[in-house]
Amino acid sequence: MTHFRIAEAARLLGVSDDTVRRWTDGDALPVSIDASGRKVIAGADLAAFARAQAHSVPDPSGIGRSARNRFVGLVTAIASDKVMSQVEMQCGPHRVVSLMSTEAVEELGLEVGSLAVSVVKATHIIVETPGGMA
Repeated sequence: MTHFRIAEAARLLGVSDDTVRRWTDGDALPVSIDASGRKVIAGADLAAFARAQAHSVPDPSGIGRSARNRFVGLVTAIASDKVMSQVEMQCGPHRVVSLMSTEAVEELGLEVGSLAVSVVKATHIIVETPGGMA
């Protein structure tokens, strides 16, 4: 089973080491001691904790759709030419970049600071592991 040290868990959760220590000290996040005497968190426990802590912003559009991967956020940058535009959004901790027609940007009234919903519908998703481990 994969285990993560406190600093690694903090980096993955986007919080400080002290925050993770408070969670482990308060029994909110299970911790064990490895063979070297260091506190470690089981990967499965960390994944469950991360999922429980994730709070998505409600979709303000009120539209029902089959796509489940919706990210609510703010437009942070737009680079446009006559035909195409690159729109960047910050959706919680995620940066989402979309390429669309400049006409679509104008029709949607997108500008830096706009509230928008990014809907991701892909036929392929690639998952990689660090260090080339299979």
